[in-house]
Amino acid sequence: MSDMKDRGHLLTEQNNPNSQNLDELSTLEMVDVFNKEDQKTVDAIAHCRTHLAQAINLAAASLREGGRLFYVGAGTSGRLGVLDAAECPPTFCTPPEMVQGILAGGAAALLRSSEALEDEADSGGKAILDHKVTKRDVVVGITAGGTTPYVHGALQAAKQRGAATIFIACVPAEQVPVDADVDIRLIVGPEVLAGSTRLKAGTVTKLALNILSTGVMVKLGKVYGNRMVDVAVTNTKLRDRAIRILRDLTELDRAAAGALLDESDLQVKVALVMHLAGLEKEAAIAALQSTDGNLRSALASAKK
Repeated sequence: MSDMKDRGHLLTEQNNPNSQNLDELSTLEMVDVFNKEDQKTVDAIAHCRTHLAQAINLAAASLREGGRLFYVGAGTSGRLGVLDAAECPPTFCTPPEMVQGILAGGAAALLRSSEALEDEADSGGKAILDHKVTKRDVVVGITAGGTTPYVHGALQAAKQRGAATIFIACVPAEQVPVDADVDIRLIVGPEVLAGSTRLKAGTVTKLALNILSTGVMVKLGKVYGNRMVDVAVTNTKLRDRAIRILRDLTELDRAAAGALLDESDLQVKVALVMHLAGLEKEAAIAALQSTDGNLRSALASAKK
């Protein structure tokens, strides 16, 4: 392992004056310190609102044209990317390849820390090649401290292949400049436990990824109002949610909503078009296909 220059100047590595006596606090005092510091994550998101909106628009435009969204990271940052990607198929019924997480060290690093792998810029670049990233794709590099070589290697390779790039870090741009299409800086200050970026930095990153992926899916027509109408009905809980969505939007009773869901082959959007537009299943499917799956547009078209 080669020595790198001192990283002590980075915001994520500095000491937090509000927790300097952390080991001397009572348990309740310690919890209060965490709570007070964690409140900064919401302010950091508000500060980045325009950049998050840009990222949503960029990713939605790419995915609408058949592109893919990749999250790339190491350690906590990478695991958060994998988590967000894994949650898209059940929530929005997306194919697994549409949103993917690339983690330094692969699947094994999800369960056992492989932090040394983050130093390998070439491995980040190779991961981009292995996933056959193209100019239609979007690559999001996630690194709390902003310096992770694996992430920078991946972003460089992505740019060389013409992909759009988004950078997410918790240090100011002047500390770690980067060339990306969208540069999101989630500034939450030093951690309660100095340098432990699984804390505030991890929390604010989770918030940002939630907003990014959900915003993209809204733009892609996966949401109607604030309902996840593309939910994959794969278990009892999700069937119950699907039935409740149908009840709320159609005023059917539970039994009728359940029957409608079954008639649609467990496709909530199809069920809604069938009921609200008075169409048979195949016609409802065709109406949705004609609007790229946008329920609101399909209903408007079918009712004309």
